[in-house]
Amino acid sequence: KVVLPVAGRIVTVLVRMGDAVSKNQALLTMQSPDADAAMSTFLSADAAVTQAHAALVKAQADFDRSSDLLEHDAIAKKDVVTAESALTQATAGVQQAEAARQQGLRRLTMLGLTPGGFEQRVVLRSPLAGRVLELSVVPGEFRNDTSAGVMTIADLSVVWVTSQVPESAIRFIHAGERVDISLVAYPGETLHGRVSRIADTVDPQTRTIKVQAELDNASGRFRPEMYGSIHHVESIAALPVVPVSAVVQDGDRTVVFLEGAPGHFEERVVSIGTRAGNIVPIVTGVKPGDSVVVDGVMLLKGLVKGT
Repeated sequence: KVVLPVAGRIVTVLVRMGDAVSKNQALLTMQSPDADAAMSTFLSADAAVTQAHAALVKAQADFDRSSDLLEHDAIAKKDVVTAESALTQATAGVQQAEAARQQGLRRLTMLGLTPGGFEQRVVLRSPLAGRVLELSVVPGEFRNDTSAGVMTIADLSVVWVTSQVPESAIRFIHAGERVDISLVAYPGETLHGRVSRIADTVDPQTRTIKVQAELDNASGRFRPEMYGSIHHVESIAALPVVPVSAVVQDGDRTVVFLEGAPGHFEERVVSIGTRAGNIVPIVTGVKPGDSVVVDGVMLLKGLVKGT
């Protein structure tokens, strides 16, 4: 978001929506009373420096003359002390005046002005290289609010693709891993990116975690707010799977029944992944090779409850 450094009237707008701009490129020019005020402050501070140096020269001369007269016993010592105090004050006055001038000069530099004449135009420059995505200012407009953006510039050479990943699958995803990206705008084309960020919090409504992937956009084809999907292609893990009929929801628990010995069954609490068709992966609770009851589970549950 690019904002104005001072309030004033827009004279010219040098870019249009969609233009590519380089860093420090001029975006617009404006006339501002604040610019004239900054120039006046600097010129006053510059004149004060000249006056302070003149006062210092006089104070130094008075001190030297007093010191010489004291050596010849022509004046009292208190007169020398007075001259020395005046010299110290004049030295401090020079330092204060130079500090005020430096502050005024920094203000001019921030506004892109050069010390000298009044009625200079303030030039607003781009803080980064990129493209103009939004433009909300026209020539002749007077702007008072310096906190409101007049345009938006974004560096789209690399774009972010954001996905909502179920919390049950987030442990499989790590920063730096490769992902395949499909966009609605380019059907049938598979793009490749890398996971750049994984959020630290879970969305309590969707039970998902935000994952960002970076996608190279040197061609400029990809635009903000495009829609698509991300496919995780690394860190694939082998998990045991069971038919959906083998899983029973018991309150806040998810259970299956294992056959330990012929005719003997054990209830086992498990955590499951995302269902795929008629099967569901078991994340924790069973291991490959376990005998899991897949038919008549509800009847078996009733028998276990009864015993």
